Amino acid sequence: MKLLVSGGRVVDPSQNMDSLADILIVDGRIAGFYNPGTCTAEAEVVSVAGMVVTPGLIDIHVHLREPGFEYKEDIVSGSRAAAAGGFTRVCCMPNTNPAIDTAAVVSYIIQQSHRAGFTRVHPIAAATRGMGGDTLTEVAELKAAGAVAVSDDAFPLQNAATVRRCMEYCAMLGMPLLTHNEDKSLTHGGSMNEGIVATSMGLPGMPACAEDIAVARNIALSELTGCHLHLLHISTKGTCDLLGAARTAGLNVTGEACPHHWVLTDEACASYNTHAKMNPPLRSQFHANAVKAALLDGTIQCIVTDHAPHADYEKQIEFDAAPFGILGLETSFPLVYTTLVQPGLMTLGRAIEMMAVEPARILNLPDGAGTLKVGALADIAVFDLEVEWIVDREQVQSKSHNTPFHGMTLKSRPRFTMLAGKQVRL
Repeated sequence: MKLLVSGGRVVDPSQNMDSLADILIVDGRIAGFYNPGTCTAEAEVVSVAGMVVTPGLIDIHVHLREPGFEYKEDIVSGSRAAAAGGFTRVCCMPNTNPAIDTAAVVSYIIQQSHRAGFTRVHPIAAATRGMGGDTLTEVAELKAAGAVAVSDDAFPLQNAATVRRCMEYCAMLGMPLLTHNEDKSLTHGGSMNEGIVATSMGLPGMPACAEDIAVARNIALSELTGCHLHLLHISTKGTCDLLGAARTAGLNVTGEACPHHWVLTDEACASYNTHAKMNPPLRSQFHANAVKAALLDGTIQCIVTDHAPHADYEKQIEFDAAPFGILGLETSFPLVYTTLVQPGLMTLGRAIEMMAVEPARILNLPDGAGTLKVGALADIAVFDLEVEWIVDREQVQSKSHNTPFHGMTLKSRPRFTMLAGKQVRL
């Protein structure tokens, strides 16, 4: 089967490409690039004139909730939301029920994603059995079944000895450890960022130093063990500084940020808006500015969503009782474009690099992930950069509606994606 994606502006940072080109796809893989109108192959033509064509976006931090919490989200609805956001691959976190702590659960998730057919799903394995913080999982078996990394996300490991043993295991197997960085002794009972907004609302806070302390410990253990440490959802200036110092020292440490941690601040919680409640919490403008600066100077390597859907009734309660987490897949690229690219703070190529190339590199994803190089799977995203739209939580592909960006006007929107050259139909 031959397909020609014709007339688009192709932006592929993996090969320093930003030009008008036609892309020939043969049997689901990239076969070549041609000046517009010059390809003589007999192929079905898909016109994308006026659009931007990129490698499919990759999100290495999402919660698909299946198995166990399908009332919030499932693999079908979550992967639909991913495709609607321009993503062709997502990596799902292990806080399901049962947790992703056995080869059987890893295989189940991969099979379910194949049946859904909207995006490729790579499971991330739990660091400890049942995410209980004690007994390490059989990482070798989980890797063999298809897990691409190990994480304690949602249940941050508090015991340094456990973290060390987990890192030693991961280092031996070449698996990254993805850590949610939080000293729970400092955040117990907290529901938002510690500061003047929390005080005015009469709510207990979660200090920024709780993240910084855990990051410092985990970086030290990474240096000791040689494990690739990846810092999840960075939200503080202290973490940015620690990550920068680690990278300057040549340590194998990487980091990610979510749009909400530079677009919003804890002021979004001021009306007891549970849609703005997440963990790490929205911080002050000081920290939001630091996260943005770390993105722009390359200290932080990639952009993720921490897509964390919840049922409406779970969010429609008192702020301190509501669960942490917001949606992110369908607004991520438009937020990056609107807040970073359009104002001239970041090039479009760099944005795609941080949302496709770097995530693939960090987790060493297979089959030419994050690139449109000849021979790679034709996993493609097509964007309209000129369209303006208003975020409406009632119009999302996700089962849930917990977005803090409802009513915000954004610029740019994904038009469609392709998996191995086949257009994804939502």
